[in-house]
Amino acid sequence: MIRSSDRVLAVELIQEANKNGARLALACQELHISVRTYERWVSEGGVKEDQRPLAVRPIPKNKLTQEEKQEMLEVVKKEEFANLPPTQIVPKLADQKIYIASESSFYRVLRENQMQHHRGRSKRAERKLPESHLATAPNQVWTWDITWLKGPVKGIFYRLYLIIDIFSRKIVGWEIWETEEARYAEELMKRAVISENIQGKPLVLHADNGSPMKAATFQVLLEKLGIQSSYSRPRVSNDNPYSEAIFRTLKYRPEYPYKGFQTLIAAREWGMKFVNWYNCVHVHSGINFVTPEQCHNGAHIEILEKRKEVYEQAR
Repeated sequence: MIRSSDRVLAVELIQEANKNGARLALACQELHISVRTYERWVSEGGVKEDQRPLAVRPIPKNKLTQEEKQEMLEVVKKEEFANLPPTQIVPKLADQKIYIASESSFYRVLRENQMQHHRGRSKRAERKLPESHLATAPNQVWTWDITWLKGPVKGIFYRLYLIIDIFSRKIVGWEIWETEEARYAEELMKRAVISENIQGKPLVLHADNGSPMKAATFQVLLEKLGIQSSYSRPRVSNDNPYSEAIFRTLKYRPEYPYKGFQTLIAAREWGMKFVNWYNCVHVHSGINFVTPEQCHNGAHIEILEKRKEVYEQAR
């Protein structure tokens, strides 16, 4: 949109050039406007004001009403949605056969009401996904790692051992111990294989290059179980992104005691609550906003079909 003062200046320059012998079309071309535009500006003797801001435009039929916007604000304030972004709120509502507006509409309304702000202590980070193995179903590729949890005083840490399935993102095995040892990893792996009932079935286990991951006794166990080992590239910190992502989710939960756990028992109790929330409540963005448990047992197929029907009816 060209300002009125710029229009007046452009008309004066064109008329001056035209009087001095320049063709009107060439004079207009120098200012990157058409002859038709120039003629429209001077059609009434003077320089006409831009009429676009004064035009009466019809209200789009799909524009959100104030009632709908208010309903959206009331929904995001509910306790079950208070800590969730619109990308998770809309699918959860669809699973209840409720559709109010799209995710982008939710974001727009939240921004208009100064309610769309980054929460928590986390920051965005980009991670490269592993490229060596592809999982097309549960229990084909697992990944595991160990992270440290703060203890009661500075310098004391507990170790969280965690195994996840990269297809469903389900936590298939976990435990917290006071030290980082291969024998604990062996015990956890046995329990996870028995729990998932996959003895003798092909499985790839991805990990980084830590000492418990490459311990000789642990490698012997994997061979006995028929599990193929996979490791991150040396000195590449983001080759195990699924484990790193879940550790980030864990440590930036609102209720995570980031000042430290008082006892090992307290850490295990909190870990049990987190695993239950992550597997059975948390809708994961990497698996179309269903829970890891639903994706692991196949219930996500029916859920996504019903959700699609709700979206189609709303459309």
